[in-house]
Amino acid sequence: MVSLPKNFENYEEARREGFLKVKALKEKGVPVVGIFCTYTPIELIHAAGAVAVSLCGTSDEPIHYAERHLPKNLCPLIKSSYGFAISEQCPYFYFADLLVGETTCDGKKKMYELLNEIKPIHVMHLPQGQDMDHAFVYWREELLRLKEVLEKTFNVEITEDILREEIKERNRERKVLMDFYELGKLNPSPISGCEINETIEALGFQFDRKSQCDFISKRTKELKEKYEKELKNTKSNRPRILITGCPVNGVRNKVLKTIEESGADIVAFENCSGVREKMTLVDETIDPIDALTEKYLNVSCSVMTPNPRRFEALDEMIDEYQIDGVIEVVLQACHTFNIEAYNVKKFVTEKKHKPYLYIETDYSELDMGQMNTRINALLEML
Repeated sequence: MVSLPKNFENYEEARREGFLKVKALKEKGVPVVGIFCTYTPIELIHAAGAVAVSLCGTSDEPIHYAERHLPKNLCPLIKSSYGFAISEQCPYFYFADLLVGETTCDGKKKMYELLNEIKPIHVMHLPQGQDMDHAFVYWREELLRLKEVLEKTFNVEITEDILREEIKERNRERKVLMDFYELGKLNPSPISGCEINETIEALGFQFDRKSQCDFISKRTKELKEKYEKELKNTKSNRPRILITGCPVNGVRNKVLKTIEESGADIVAFENCSGVREKMTLVDETIDPIDALTEKYLNVSCSVMTPNPRRFEALDEMIDEYQIDGVIEVVLQACHTFNIEAYNVKKFVTEKKHKPYLYIETDYSELDMGQMNTRINALLEML
């Protein structure tokens, strides 16, 4: 039997359920791999017979544990992730056999060194740009390194045939998820941005992939039918908002809920907890390692320099989702997104001629009043 942590009985019900789900997988002999970023080639993890689960912290609760080792002025996502790990409050970290991280920021890569003292972690080193000739070769070698680590850790062979099947399955999942996100293109939208974000986050902790897809497909169908019966040919006077920037799972109630309660509809997410990784499928016709290299290298994170793909996505999404205004959410101390926000503002206001609001925040509620004022000021202008 797989043991539970000593203080299991003290955990709240939702967290206890998380422990039990992943514990059941462990008892079946299924390996668990903790991940932190959309650059992770999940197809390789699945091809190794493992499940992948996000370890990105989205709560202010464990940050005081992290600040015993980490600086206070660090990104809240990093502090939350590390705090959950060292306090044993995260069931997925507790049961993970291996962690996989990428060098998307200096804070994360140094935090990985500390995590490695608790759990084995494999770090994938990203190239700094996407379009240099050597970037593809470099990133391909990183994928091969991960493949070797997975094979050795779990005593399996990741064959080309198995990997091709996983690529097809993951592409199918991406299509299902994009159909769900693209409900926001309907006008008026039949679903709130908070529900979109909350639903997608919850899927990351449901390990039956077929059930995940079936649930999302069913929910998408229900909402399309609702639109046809109740909303089509109606007109909403609520501004349509696109969220860009950092992952927003940890500030859903503080930022997203405030926006929608103030009278706007969040209909699109151009960020890591949105469509950024899902917009492009993996090429199923070429060598699978080459295909995965190309796919994940082209994720449009601000860590890349330059980062033209992000602006191409913004251009397309502002038009297709009929956006009235853009709100960029940047987590404290996320320097690449913070600096890139200057060019995002120029692009949105000067090229797309849309209002833009920049919000820098953390997981605390100390800035709630100020944020509410600024959001309402933007919406009044719209």
